[in-house]
Amino acid sequence: MSKKIGLFYGTQTGKTESAAEMIRDEFGDDVVTLQDISQADATDLEEYQCLIIGCPTWNIGELQSDWEGFFPELDTINFSGKLVAYFGTGDQLGYGDNFQDAMGILEEKISERGGKTVGYWPKDGYDFNESKAFKNGKFVGLALDEDNQSDLTDQRIKAWVAQLKTEFGL
Repeated sequence: MSKKIGLFYGTQTGKTESAAEMIRDEFGDDVVTLQDISQADATDLEEYQCLIIGCPTWNIGELQSDWEGFFPELDTINFSGKLVAYFGTGDQLGYGDNFQDAMGILEEKISERGGKTVGYWPKDGYDFNESKAFKNGKFVGLALDEDNQSDLTDQRIKAWVAQLKTEFGL
């Protein structure tokens, strides 16, 4: 397995894809390989020791459609020994009762399959009621809100990638 990072994302409106590209650029495109989950299969995820999973929360706390379609495939993948970071896009004001739920749904499933979650993110600066991605006082990954806090995205990504470089041992 390579030291490279596989970044798998689903996108509906392009916001999650844009965030994925920003994350790749912050690491360096020689470190991160981007892959749209709609074009991926289980063996693609198995190639990497370090993974970044990106998914917007859609409708009322649901997975984005490409991730929804891929979700059953996760049961065929052994994530043991893999370091997995998550990021999501969502709207904390419009959907404060399920902000970032998709990120939490994916993290729970991949953790059940042996993945070790890295990249926990503080809740400071967010305003939401509930989230499946909020555990033990932190988000299970980077929470982005392009609808209400797009001005914070760049600095959040820079800080998160710096944190991940340490957690991934880069």
